[in-house]
Amino acid sequence: MITLCERTLLRDLAQRVAEIAAQPQQEEKRRRWYAHNRLEHGRPMVLCFPEGSWEELLPESVLETTDPLLRQWEHRLRTQIYTAAHFPGDHVVDRAFRVDRVCPTTDWGLQTTYIYSSTRRGAYVWDAPIKEPADLERLHPPQTTCDEQATQQRLAMAQDFLGDILDVELRTSHWWTMGLIGELARLRGLQQIMLDMMDNPEFVHRAMRFLMEGRLQWLQSLEDRNLLSPNYGNDYVGSGGLGFSDELLASGNNGSVRLCDLWGFAEAQEITDVSPAMHDEFVLTYQIPLLERFGLNCYGCCEPLHHKLGILFKVPHLRRISISPWCDVRIAAEKLGDRYIFSWKPNPAHLAAVTFDPDLVRRYIRETLAITRGCIVEMILKDTHTCNHDPQRFDQWMQIACEEVERAVA
Repeated sequence: MITLCERTLLRDLAQRVAEIAAQPQQEEKRRRWYAHNRLEHGRPMVLCFPEGSWEELLPESVLETTDPLLRQWEHRLRTQIYTAAHFPGDHVVDRAFRVDRVCPTTDWGLQTTYIYSSTRRGAYVWDAPIKEPADLERLHPPQTTCDEQATQQRLAMAQDFLGDILDVELRTSHWWTMGLIGELARLRGLQQIMLDMMDNPEFVHRAMRFLMEGRLQWLQSLEDRNLLSPNYGNDYVGSGGLGFSDELLASGNNGSVRLCDLWGFAEAQEITDVSPAMHDEFVLTYQIPLLERFGLNCYGCCEPLHHKLGILFKVPHLRRISISPWCDVRIAAEKLGDRYIFSWKPNPAHLAAVTFDPDLVRRYIRETLAITRGCIVEMILKDTHTCNHDPQRFDQWMQIACEEVERAVA
C-alpha cells in the first residue's frame, strides 16, 4: 500500500523540480540546443551523465519510498534536482513527468545465458545460443505487446499524485540502438563472429540480413500501432546529447509519431578492431536501411571512429557522430568540421582514478577545445561507472569544463 508519507514526499520532490523548470535559464538552454542541433556555431555544449556512479551520488539508502515503481519515480525526481544543483552545464529541467507504457518486447527466440564474475556491475561472459549456422533458422523477429490496462493504471496514478504540479506524459522508449552487430554478438559470440567473417562470411551476411529485416518489421509495427514517442525535445539521443530539434516534428495523422519524425542511432562497438572495409560490408550495409527510416541520425558510442569516418558519411540524415576517448581528435576535427556535431566523450577514467587531478582535467579539456575550434562541439561526460566514492569529483569536473568553454569562446 502507498502511504500518505510517500505521496507527500513525491509531491514535495515534484514541486522542487517544477520550481527549477520555471527558471529563465531553462528556456535559454533550450534555445541553444535547438541552434546546436541545427549546426549553428555557438559555444560547446556540456552535459554529464553519471550512469553507474549514480549509485554513489544517490545511493539506494536515500530513497524513502518502498513500492518499486514509486522508487523509480522518486529516483528520477531526485536525479533532476541533483543535476540542477551540482552540474552547471546545459542540462534542461522541464515540467514533463514521463510515464512509460507497459510494453514488453520478446527476444529473437533463443536465450543468451550470462555468467557474472561477481555482481551485475562487474565483468561477465555469456553462452551464445547459436552454436551452428543452422540454429539461425530457430530465430524469429521480436514482437512488442502493450498492456493497456496496466498502462492506464500507471498513468492515472501519476496524474493523481503529480498531475497538478508537473505535466504527466505517456512516453515509451523501445530501443537504444539499431546497431544489430551487438545483437548478433550476444546470439553467436563475439569471438565466433570474428572467425565467421573470415571462415564463413555468407553466414554473417545471412544473419545480419535476418536481423535487419526483423528490426524493420518490428519498427514498422510500432509505427503502425502508434507506439512511438517523440524524441526531438528534452530527450537523450544517440550516445549523448539532447534531441531538441525543430527539423523533426510529428506530422502524421492525428498527431501520430512516425519513424521519420525521430532521431535514429546505431553503433558498432563490438567490431572496433575490424577494418573499415569489413565494417562497411558486414555491418553498415545492414544498418543503413534501418537508419534511412529516421529523420536525423547519430552514430557511434565508445568505439574509435576517426579512421572509419569515410564510410560513415554515407549514413543518411547523419547529424551527430560520437568521438570517444580512444579517437584521434585531430583527425576527427579535420574530417567533421562544422558539417556534423562533434559529440566528444572525455575520458571517464579521470573520475575513477585513485586520485583526482583537476590540473590534468583542465589541460585535457583545454587542448581538445583548441583542436576542435570551428567544429560544432558537445562535451558529454558519461560511462562514469564509479567516481571512487567521491561525488565532488563530478562537481569539480563540470566546473572546470564550463570554465574552459567560456575561456575558449572569449
